This record gives sequence, C-alpha cells and structure tokens, in this order.
Amino acid sequence: MTGTEPRYIGVDVGTSVVKAAAFGPRGRTLAVESRPVGLAIHDGCVEQDMDEVYGAVGEVLAALGTDGAAFAGLTGQGDGVWLVDAAGLPVRKAISWMDGRARELVGAWLADGVFETVYRRTGSAMFPGCPGPVLAWLDRHEPASLDAAKAALYCKDMVFQRLTGVRATDVSDASMPFLDPLTRAYAPDVVAALGLAHRAPLLAPVSDPVATGTLPSGLRISNGPYDLPACALGAGVTRPGDGLLIVGTCLAALVATGRLDLAGEPAGLHISTDLPGHWLRAMPAMVGTAALDWVLTTTGVRHAEVDALLAATPPGANGVRALPYFAPSGERAPFVEPRLRAELTGVSLETTAADLIRAVCEGIGFAARHCLEAAGLTGTLALCGGGTRSPAWMRLFADVLGRPVRIVEGEVGARGAVLAAARRFGAELDEAAWTAPARIVAPDPARAAYYAKAYEDHLSRLTEARAHARA
Repeated sequence: MTGTEPRYIGVDVGTSVVKAAAFGPRGRTLAVESRPVGLAIHDGCVEQDMDEVYGAVGEVLAALGTDGAAFAGLTGQGDGVWLVDAAGLPVRKAISWMDGRARELVGAWLADGVFETVYRRTGSAMFPGCPGPVLAWLDRHEPASLDAAKAALYCKDMVFQRLTGVRATDVSDASMPFLDPLTRAYAPDVVAALGLAHRAPLLAPVSDPVATGTLPSGLRISNGPYDLPACALGAGVTRPGDGLLIVGTCLAALVATGRLDLAGEPAGLHISTDLPGHWLRAMPAMVGTAALDWVLTTTGVRHAEVDALLAATPPGANGVRALPYFAPSGERAPFVEPRLRAELTGVSLETTAADLIRAVCEGIGFAARHCLEAAGLTGTLALCGGGTRSPAWMRLFADVLGRPVRIVEGEVGARGAVLAAARRFGAELDEAAWTAPARIVAPDPARAAYYAKAYEDHLSRLTEARAHARA
C-alpha cells in the first residue's frame, strides 16, 4: 500500500473485548488493537463499568492511531441499559444484555399478553436483558437511578456521546423494543404498554440516517449500526434469503429480508437497517461460545485442545446429549423461556471430557439450526465470530446445518461499521472485495444425514425441557 492510499477505522465495543481495526481500500486488515473489559456477574445480574469500557475505546484508538484515516465507523454490543447524566457520564454501572434480573417481569408479560402485544407491534420479542424489561425493573426497584439519569443509552451510543458530544441512537439499536419498524420512530403505545410513558424522555433521539460526529483528532465517525447488523454488512449478507450465523458469546442468526412478517410464535426480532424496507430477521440466542467455555473450564481442557478432541470423538458423543442453555436469563431465540436451563443426559462414569465437549458443540449446532430455520434462511450462509477459529467445529457446523458455510474471518463487526460509515459519508468502497470469505466448508453427506435425525431428537427434548421450565 502506498502512503497516499486511505485507511479506514472500525471500532467494535464488544461485551468482553473492545477492538479497533484499520483497513486498506479493498478491505485488507492492516492492524488491530484490542483491550479486554470486565463483566460483574452475581445472582443473575450482569453489569459493566462504563468508564472501563470507554477507557478501553480510547486506548485502542490511541494504540492504532488515527492519523491519515479517511473516517471511522462505530459499532458495539446491543441491548442492556447504559444510564448517563447530562454530561454523558455514568449514573450507575451499565446493565448488560446478559442480565437476568427482569426475568420475572418478562414471565408476567408472557402470561398477561403484553409480551405478544409488543411483538405484534414492533417485531421484537423481549427478553430479560433488553431495554424494555430492564427499564421497567429499574422503575420499580431502583427509581432513583432513572431519576438521576438524562438518557438510557445503548453501549455504542454511550461511547459515541463521550467521543463526540452527540446524543443519538440508530434504527438498529432502537429496534429493541420500542421502534415502529414501518415509521422508523418510537412507538408511544409500546412505551406505554410497558408502563414507561413517564420515562420516555430517557430514550435517545433516533437518528435516521445514522448520526455522525467528529473525534477530538478531527476524524469523522458514524454511530452505528450495532454489532449484529454490522456483522451482517461486514459478511456481505444483504440479499433477501441470505443469512449469517455469528458464533460468539451470543449465537446470533440473521437473515436478510424485505418482508415484515409479524405472525407466528413471538420470538427474535426484526432489525431495521439503513435501507427502509429492508430488515434483518434475527434470532439472537443466549447460547453461544459461553456454553463451550463453561464445559472447557469445568473439564480443565484448553481451547487449543478442542479440535483434536472433536476429531477423536464420534458424532453423537457416545450417547451424551446437551441442551446448551446455560444463560442465567434463560433463552430468548427462537423462543423465549426465561427459566430454561441447560441439561446434560447420557452421562456415566465412562464419559470423557471429549464426549462432554462434543455434546455441547453439537447442542450449540442444533440451536443454530433451529434459529436459522425460524429466521427463514433460504440462500447462502456465512459464519463469523470467535468460534470460527476452530476448523473442526466449523466442519461440525456444516454437518449439523446440512449446508455449505462461508467462513468470514477477521474483525467482521468493525468491517461492517466501516462499510456503514462509507454509505453514510458517500464513499465508494468495493463491498464484494471487503466481504469475500476466507474459505467455504462443505458438509459430509453421511454425517449430515445422521445429524438431520439427531436434530429432530434435539427438538423433542427441547419441547419437554420448555414444558418443565414453565411448570
């Protein structure tokens, strides 16, 4: 690359890691800086220190350097509640999307019909860690925090305000759960249905198109979309029917669509994008790599050993089966069960660590297939996220899903943030070059046939587990 070619910077404020990446004109990754951030987990509550998160953003930008960059794009984790005062400073610790304190409230809304009413209106199925339930819980149990706050923001919006002084959210973050997907503005009746009409002034203005601002260095930056739609854009998932599976802390399935269908079981969400009339049908499950991390920690196995153990254990994990719903807030897609918990069956004294690991990896694969089917996948499928670093697990995913998978590597969310910023700033980038897959993994026909039957068994066991959770 010559010294005259521009650089583009993407910032991705993740749940456990904050990253900034620099890209060349055709999407080649030039440099990446990252910093870990903490999660405080206790009694079903999950919180984050906003100053730590914002400080990590400053560190990665400083380490990466912004000199010579054309512009930057910002993305980050969605949902949760980040309460700030008039200066954009924290009123209390942020409540994460992983938080479960509002699960009883969601359960009550499921029982009395409020949950379904909101879904039929917005296309968003609430879960304990999304802003509606969290704000309602705070209004009931911690009203002083809301009284002291000037705004209830999403993660990237908190960062954007402190970077630029501009308070705004975008249509993708606002999709959960207050946005009317047709008017692309807040739905006052939904806010009222959740008992939050008196807290409506806390909601940040929806900027459509996304808000822009300027860093202290003078670099232009755009705010949004949040990480799920940013990853879809970074993976090239824009054609109706094509899908993306993010194998990360959250196992998120997204399918591009031009059709708003609010029938069927209320689950997942319809994420509005920067193009009116174009949505992402999303099934962001709580299950994900955190389930694998749990079994690795429990068995004392290192991540580097996973591929060899998967290769050494046959499909079916010698009879061990897993329903991998380990999140303290239950599950949110492709169904909502706040009380659902993980199950391991078929375990005996002969069961090995490899059996447990394969069973959990297979269970995550079945959960992914369930989400993708519910989201309406009919076209190609891309995979990204931390889980793609395991070639053996990616082969397992192709087998369980019964279809070829396009593996998109690198900082896909940061890449999508740059592509979104390019659209906002009117810069012409070759999106096909920016989103080309690193490789394509095809399923093994015999294993795919085996897993098709095993998937039906997974659905049957899940039906029983859901009934037990509601009992």
